[in-house]
Amino acid sequence: MIRSGHNKAWIAKFCILGDLYMNESHEMNQQINQYKQQITSYTGKLLRDHFGKGPESVFVSIGHTFIIIYLRNFLTPSERVLLEQDHILIIDQMREKLMQMMIPEISGFIEIVTGVRPREFYYDWSLHNKTGMLVAICSEPIPNSQPVNERYTGKPEIEEEILKISRKTQKEPEELYSCEISPRMLLIIRTGILVRIEKELIRLGHGELLKGVKRNMEKSFLHNNDWPETPFSKRLSDTFVDWNFDLDKSVILLTTEPR
Repeated sequence: MIRSGHNKAWIAKFCILGDLYMNESHEMNQQINQYKQQITSYTGKLLRDHFGKGPESVFVSIGHTFIIIYLRNFLTPSERVLLEQDHILIIDQMREKLMQMMIPEISGFIEIVTGVRPREFYYDWSLHNKTGMLVAICSEPIPNSQPVNERYTGKPEIEEEILKISRKTQKEPEELYSCEISPRMLLIIRTGILVRIEKELIRLGHGELLKGVKRNMEKSFLHNNDWPETPFSKRLSDTFVDWNFDLDKSVILLTTEPR
């Protein structure tokens, strides 16, 4: 039999350990929230400085080695005019030039804030929805970040559909990874997807044109695909795709409507 005094001491020790764990967890959440607030504020200001108009809102999600920056209501007055005249290519070209200048600045700021510098950066736009995404991939986990969900509901079905779309537009990737960054964001990374003719076009300096063609084709498949019945696919709202041709790597971000 456990004596009453020993029992009380054990309970007190258990409570102290529980309090320490709760305090540590609270501090970690505070740190991540601080990262998000700083990155949100900096990105919004940087976009305003470069584009003349920033997004209405910026949302930052952090998980393990990934930082996702989601932009809402981001379209300048001049871009709106070009979009109405169906000059999407001109908008893409202008944004591409501006983002090439901004990415080193954003990467540097993320390193200052978190202590970890992104090794890869991807970005894409949904002009008709006035939304955009920036995906930073770091070589090591962001301090105090939570793990991503690699066992989300419907993963086998969604990955199989991504493989089918890849086979239709280029070739099946040599590697495929997917995870749920948040309940509303699904990240898919494909490696080894370029075919020989694409590599030759890139070598000849036609990478920008190739990316535009591939993006339009893949996003058309992603939008119009007959997705299997999963909790995620029923609420699909936005699709974003980008490539790093040097690494033969592609990132897809799927977002959903709120429940």
